[in-house]
Amino acid sequence: MKGWNVIVIGGGHAGIEAAWAAAKFSRVALLIGNPATVGRMPCNPAVGGPGKSQLVFELQALGGLMGRLADQTAIHTRVLNGSKGPAVQSLRVQNERDAYAEYAQDVIFGHPEIDILRGEAADLEPDGQGGWLVVTTDGRRFAAKSVVVAAGTFMRGVTWYGRQSRPEGRQGEPPSRFLSAPLAIAGHVLKRYKTGTPPRVRADSVQFADILEIPAEVPARGFTGQVGPRATESPTWQTYTTAKTHQLIQENLHESPMYAGDIEGLGPRYCPSIEDKVVKFAHHDRHLLFVEPDGIQTSEVYLQGFSSSLPPHLQDQLVRTLPGFEQAVIQRYAYAVEYDVVDSTELTLNMESKLMAGVFTAGQINGTSGYEEAAAQGLVAGTAAARRALALPELTIGRETGYIGVLLDDLVFKGSDEPYRMMTSRVEHRLLVRQDNADERMTPLGLELGLVLDEQAKDVEAKYARVKAGIQSLETQRVQGQTGDAWLRRPEFALADVEAMGIGLPPLNRDEREAVEIRVKYAGYIERAKQQLRAEAKARSLSLVGVDFGSISALSNEAREKLSRAKPHTIEQASRMSGVRHADISALLVHLKQHSVSRET
Repeated sequence: MKGWNVIVIGGGHAGIEAAWAAAKFSRVALLIGNPATVGRMPCNPAVGGPGKSQLVFELQALGGLMGRLADQTAIHTRVLNGSKGPAVQSLRVQNERDAYAEYAQDVIFGHPEIDILRGEAADLEPDGQGGWLVVTTDGRRFAAKSVVVAAGTFMRGVTWYGRQSRPEGRQGEPPSRFLSAPLAIAGHVLKRYKTGTPPRVRADSVQFADILEIPAEVPARGFTGQVGPRATESPTWQTYTTAKTHQLIQENLHESPMYAGDIEGLGPRYCPSIEDKVVKFAHHDRHLLFVEPDGIQTSEVYLQGFSSSLPPHLQDQLVRTLPGFEQAVIQRYAYAVEYDVVDSTELTLNMESKLMAGVFTAGQINGTSGYEEAAAQGLVAGTAAARRALALPELTIGRETGYIGVLLDDLVFKGSDEPYRMMTSRVEHRLLVRQDNADERMTPLGLELGLVLDEQAKDVEAKYARVKAGIQSLETQRVQGQTGDAWLRRPEFALADVEAMGIGLPPLNRDEREAVEIRVKYAGYIERAKQQLRAEAKARSLSLVGVDFGSISALSNEAREKLSRAKPHTIEQASRMSGVRHADISALLVHLKQHSVSRET
C-alpha cells in the first residue's frame, strides 16, 4: 500500500493551497471526486475585497497560489475604498471564471510532487503508527502521516430550491456522505451551517445600457505585480432592487425554506439572502446589487447581493423586477446549501484537530465563508501537516502578524455561531497590517516556515531598502524652508506634487512610490498605533480578579453579559472570548487604570 506524508481531501480553494504548500516539503496526494471541479468558483467570479484582499496579499507573501491564479485570469481590477485611508483600501480582482479553474488545474495537475487520486473519502482510520488511513467508498485505503480535510460545503450537503431539497455539495455535485462520521466519532461537535448563491442570468438577456457601468481601473492592479493580459477588458455593473421586488418577497416568504423552518443551518450575517435583507432591513426602499461578468465573452452574469433559496418560478419574477433585467433569462437558479462544519474551537492555531492528532481541517468545514478565508486556512493546514509529517518544529502565525493571524485566532479562541467572514473591522491594528506591506510582514515568516525561497525574501528586502532610501531623500531635501516629507504630509499634496517642486527621488516603481507616500503621510498615526500595540502587549497579563463587569457602562451589552458569566482572570483571557471586541478590551483597560488611580488616592 503506497503512502504519502500528506493526503489532502478536496480540491477547492482550501485544498489547492494545502496541496501546494505541502508539496514544497515532500510528495502529496490530492483526493478529489472529479478533477474537472478543481479550482471552481461556485460563487462570485472574483477574488479580494475589504478584509479579503489583505488575506490574499499575505498568502502571496507566504508563497501561496491564489494571488497568482487571480492575476493571470483577471478581466477587471479595482481598488475599493480608494478615497479612504490605506488601512481599509482593498483590491478586488474580477476573474474569467472558467479560466481560473483551468489555470488552477494546470498548476496543480502539472506539479511533479502532487499525485491526483480520484474517489470519495468515507472514513479516517488510525494506522497504529501515528499516521492515518483514508478509506474511500470503493474500499481503497491510502496511508498518510498527516491528512488535511478540505471538504467545503460537501459534508452531508443538501441544496434547497424553494422547499424542495436534494443531497448535493453544490449545484450538480454529489455530497460527501460519510466523512462527518469519523469526525463525530472522534468527539468533534458538528454544526449545521447554511450559505447560498444568487441566480446566474444569460448576459444576452440583460439591458446593460440601462444600468450603471463600472469600468476597470487603468493601469490594472494585482496581487503579484504581474497581472494577466486581459485585466482591463471588462466592466462590471450595478443595479438595485425595487418596491416590486420587496413586495414579491414579502408575499411569498412561506415558500422560503429558511422562513418556513425547513433549514436548520445558520446562515451568514454579513452576506445575507435577499429575503433576509428585505425582512431585516424593511426601512430600506432598495438594495444595491453588483452585476459581475463570468468572462470576456460573457455568457452569464452573477447577481452579487441577490442570493436566495426561493423556488425557481419566483426567482424568474423577482429578477425581472430589477432595472435592466426586465427581459432576463436565468441560466442557473439560485439555491441555498446546508452542510456540516466542525467546531473550530476544537482545533489548534495550525488547524490541527485536538482530538485526532495528525488530522487538519481547512476552509468552510471550519465554519468560514469565502474563497480567501478558505485559501488562507489551506496554506496554514498544508504547511503544518507537512512539517508534522517530517517531524519539523511547529510554528504558528500570531494574531499581531496580520489578517491570517486574526482569522486563525478568532476561529480557535472565539469560534463562530454563523459562517465567519473576514472584515477589516476584526483587525485591531489594521493600520499596521495593510495590504501594501503584506510582503514586508509575511515574507520573513514564509522563509522561516519553508514556503519562500531566499531569492523572494531578498527581493522584498531590496524593495524596502529602496523605500527607505526614498523616504530619506524626502527628509534631507528642502524647498521653501521645508523638507520634502513635511510637504508630503500636507493633505493636498501627493508625491508627484513634491517632485514637481524640485525634490528628487531615487528610481521607484509604482508599489514603492505608494509605500513611501503611505509611510510619510501616516507616520504619526502609524507610530501611535505601534505604541498602542506595545501597551496592549504589556497589559495582557493585568488581573481582572474582583472586577465588577456589570458596573462598567462602556462595555457592550454582550461583553458585559459574557464577562460576568465567565469571570476571566486576565485581560489576555478576556480578549480571547467570543463577543468581546477590541473596544471592550480598551474599556477594561481604562477601568483598571481609573481603579488603580482611585486606590492610590
